[in-house]
Amino acid sequence: MYILRHAQRIQQVSKEVLQVQQGSLYPALYRLEQQGWIAAEWGASENNRRAKFYRLTNRGRKQLEREVSNWTRLAAAIAQVLETA
Repeated sequence: MYILRHAQRIQQVSKEVLQVQQGSLYPALYRLEQQGWIAAEWGASENNRRAKFYRLTNRGRKQLEREVSNWTRLAAAIAQVLETA
């Protein structure tokens, strides 16, 4: 249920452009946790159900900065190509 809300939130924030299937979030979160980019802990959700909560680690923040930098460069390169087409 909690993962479903995250998937819906991604869809809402992206103005319906990104649609994440619930079944793809679990494997992605597991991989991020195995790489040390996120940490998980169990807690209670808003309706007092057991839920797993994730947070970005310091290592994850550094990786996020690298990914944003790479994405920015890629997007600028694509924009440049489209402008000259």
